Amino acid sequence: MEFDEELRAIYRRLIEGWNAADAAAMTHDFAEQANMVGFDGTTVNGRARIMEHLAGVFANHKVATFVTLVRDVREVAPNVVILTANAGMVPPLRSEINPATNAVQTLVAVRCEGRWQVELFQNTPAAWHGREVDVRALTAELQAAADASRSSTA
Repeated sequence: MEFDEELRAIYRRLIEGWNAADAAAMTHDFAEQANMVGFDGTTVNGRARIMEHLAGVFANHKVATFVTLVRDVREVAPNVVILTANAGMVPPLRSEINPATNAVQTLVAVRCEGRWQVELFQNTPAAWHGREVDVRALTAELQAAADASRSSTA
């Protein structure tokens, strides 16, 4: 599937933009009328407003670093793809995933005029109430990815 690698690359750029605290880089592939739903439920509409919102977040907070695991990339209609991933966050000056901030991320992209654009990015807490075994397993998997990433850049 030719869209699979393209969508993974878009998602990777979005995450790298967050990790670099760079609002322009994070929203580079967003459509003009894109929507974003943040971890706390904050909803922002429109690429320019999303970029402005993120710039404020980055200016006022030292953000945690995302570690992600793409779970699925699938076409749901012609030229419409959904990417789902799990994400963990490593707080500043730490090396361990914070299980309280594990998330399920959803990216919806549409191919328009030969270019994939993000129409929706949603970051939902993976609280999984009453499923502590699952939370610990996800945290361990994300920690292994974080450790592998750190060792490959060392």
